[in-house]
Amino acid sequence: MSLYACRRLVHLLMRCTEGNSKFTKGSSVARSSYLFTSESVSEGHPDKVADQISDAIVDTYLAADPESRIAVETMVTTNQIVLAGEVRCAKPIDKAELEAVARAVVKKIGYEQEGFHHAHAKVDCHVHGQSADIAMGVDAGDNKDEGAGDQGIMFGYATTETPDLMPAPLYYSHLILKKMADDRHAGVAKLLEPDAKSQVTLAYENGKPVRATSVVVSTQHGATASQKDLRDYVRTVVSDILPKGWMPTEDELYVNPTGQFIIGGPDGDAGLTGRKIIVDTYGGASPHGGGAFSGKDPTKVDRSAAYVCRYMAKNIVAAGMAEQCTIQISYAIGVAKPLSLYVNTHGTGTTDEAKLEQALSRVINLTPRGIRTHLGLNKPIYLRTAAYGHFGRTPDVDGGFSWEKTNLIEALKAAL
Repeated sequence: MSLYACRRLVHLLMRCTEGNSKFTKGSSVARSSYLFTSESVSEGHPDKVADQISDAIVDTYLAADPESRIAVETMVTTNQIVLAGEVRCAKPIDKAELEAVARAVVKKIGYEQEGFHHAHAKVDCHVHGQSADIAMGVDAGDNKDEGAGDQGIMFGYATTETPDLMPAPLYYSHLILKKMADDRHAGVAKLLEPDAKSQVTLAYENGKPVRATSVVVSTQHGATASQKDLRDYVRTVVSDILPKGWMPTEDELYVNPTGQFIIGGPDGDAGLTGRKIIVDTYGGASPHGGGAFSGKDPTKVDRSAAYVCRYMAKNIVAAGMAEQCTIQISYAIGVAKPLSLYVNTHGTGTTDEAKLEQALSRVINLTPRGIRTHLGLNKPIYLRTAAYGHFGRTPDVDGGFSWEKTNLIEALKAAL
């Protein structure tokens, strides 16, 4: 068969199956019973150490100048911290201050180990001025609004699975590690060290989570801690966090399954900013555009547009317009208006999705400047986001986690 004939046959087969697939975009057909797993990592995980340092630097610049431009990356390894990136700020901040910021983050996390110590680690700072080409394309001018800091696609998601409208596997994975960190800081669990990971697998029936089939917790610990003591402690934490009746069987609770975990953190594995984007968002339950959040000021739509997508999706679900909602938005670098807005309620919606798209465009200015203004993002509120997820958190009185508010419901209903 000729190449042309092969191509023609493929084309005809695609035409024949068009519209008949159960898995086309926007399809409401889905499995009702299945297992789904998400993971979380603690504030002491090497990648999260890097994220927190980068976001502490973002906060430092925004506190000095709310219109700062920041794109900073961090790398951590055995007693070594490397800072790099581009910034622009009305108030100069010297390298000594940035070094102090990095050390303060490491100290707050609790690293005072031989291989990684807040006082002894070497800090190399390679932060420099922002590219003039990027500034020219993004800054507002006489005849143009502020443009997006980069091209890209961003997603937001919400579901009725938990009180915070987050996917249940990630929600409980975060809570387990947050409880363990709180106990460590309070001196309640002295056997623990900062580095830890969790993984929760839930069984879904009729599309709803009903129980945990397995839980994995790997936690760094002191040299004198026994595996029995660790297991007993972790079992108590997991039992307290999971809903009643959800606890997996004893043989499906995995605590440090490789054995001891004494050497951890940046001494055990290098960490980089932006490597835990699925932990940061929805645990794999929703698509991800690919861009990381930490180390970026809110003119970067990787961050601000992902936040506003969560805000829109959460308000749609909180308003009772859907049990599940995914939103996508896209931008071109230097261009203010979004190129597209897409709403998918996965067959659970009570309102036409096209009408939701139109209503959202009317009630929120989705330009980069409009998003920053609506959510109040030009504030030093980002260090707190860099561990235990950017979403599903409680809004703070100083403007932190403003994208978790449900104050758009009435305007959305009126627009519809």
